[in-house]
Amino acid sequence: MEMHRTSLPMGILVTLLFLFLLAPVLLVFPISFSGDQILAFPPSSWSLRWYSALASNTVMISAFSTSFVLAAIVTALSLLIAVPAAYAIVRLKTAGSEFLFNLFTAPLLLPTIVLGLAILIVFASIGLLATFHGLVIAHLVVTLPYALRVLAVSLGAANMACEEAASSLGAKPLTVFRRVTLPMMTPGIVAATALCFLVSFDEVVITLFLTGPRLTTLPVELFNHVERRADPLVASVSVLLIIVTLAVVLIVDRSMGLTKTFVEKK
Repeated sequence: MEMHRTSLPMGILVTLLFLFLLAPVLLVFPISFSGDQILAFPPSSWSLRWYSALASNTVMISAFSTSFVLAAIVTALSLLIAVPAAYAIVRLKTAGSEFLFNLFTAPLLLPTIVLGLAILIVFASIGLLATFHGLVIAHLVVTLPYALRVLAVSLGAANMACEEAASSLGAKPLTVFRRVTLPMMTPGIVAATALCFLVSFDEVVITLFLTGPRLTTLPVELFNHVERRADPLVASVSVLLIIVTLAVVLIVDRSMGLTKTFVEKK
């Protein structure tokens, strides 16, 4: 494999661009250890008071639990629907395969605020506003297109010869799918799982339309908290979310490898 060396000026430029993009994220860490009453950089004093305040903030903890459970359920449902849908679209190639793929991925073409308003109008008429079931359905509308697209690409890149060989040796279609197809789809399933969980956990625009005083998620609670007062508590929560995101990325990298999971083979 031919390796291309990057010139020194290009390397410096790329490094500066990375630092520019990551600067807002990096600034969150020192601010989270601030002892000030308001968000300010650099902090005039250092303290763990906001982490202690976060540990005793029952509203934030409850919102985090809601977001975590919601993201886990939405991810599981997305995979349960997207795996057979991707197989039907890519492998069976029925007359309506292209229509189904376009239908499932249509929400990606809409602005999130338009999608949220449309869901609000529909849910208001059927009594799903400010309910956990309503949040699950709304998040599923957002995450399912990502899962289907990732799994369809993963399945399309898989070699059909292995499945044909298993079929020619007498394996039933369900056995071929379980013993051959699913293992080949594993990198795509891992990628879809990580992506759906993070998208659902971080979703704020659509959730703002559907939550109420008795049901809220962590992103919405952070939004409401910043509206009321701007203190370093939001920075401490942000640091924890960054750590959770890095943990998910590391798990994917250690289990399957980021390149194998997210990059399509040519």
